[in-house]
Amino acid sequence: MAKLVFGMNQSLDGYVDHQEIQTDPGLFRHWVEHVRSLAGSVYGRRIYEIMRYWDEDDPEWDAERREFAATWRSQPKWVVSRSLKSVGPNATLVEDGLEVVVRGLKDRFAGEIAVAGPELAQSLTELGLIDEYRLYLHPVVLGRGTPFFAGRRPPLRLVASDRVGDGVIRLTYVPA
Repeated sequence: MAKLVFGMNQSLDGYVDHQEIQTDPGLFRHWVEHVRSLAGSVYGRRIYEIMRYWDEDDPEWDAERREFAATWRSQPKWVVSRSLKSVGPNATLVEDGLEVVVRGLKDRFAGEIAVAGPELAQSLTELGLIDEYRLYLHPVVLGRGTPFFAGRRPPLRLVASDRVGDGVIRLTYVPA
């Protein structure tokens, strides 16, 4: 049975913003290895559209970015959206039946399935489907943006903390 994990980079004041939060080389390497280890990912529409950046090669990418793109492209993805009409390679559109689909993924796969997107994570939290939360705290305060927890924070229990890259602390929680 797979474990559903919601983890994202966030500011000290709890916001996620891919344009404002910088990823240093050590943290980027961590994300390459993390994505490589996943059984797949479940995306909300907004974060999926941001991640589609990796579908097309950019001649200015270094070897690390090309590696991430290849890894991301090869991974199975499920995109939760009622507004999208199609999704890219290795992606399946999930328009309805979120709970049934995600429970089925957890039953069919082994390892970790990543959850990407705070609003999607909130829906899955309310359904009791997220097994682990990973907060990658960056030493910045944004004062605005999308909160990591889109709704009420669930009761959590800290199970691990470690440093990733330069100055980022990863806090790992499970539902209490």
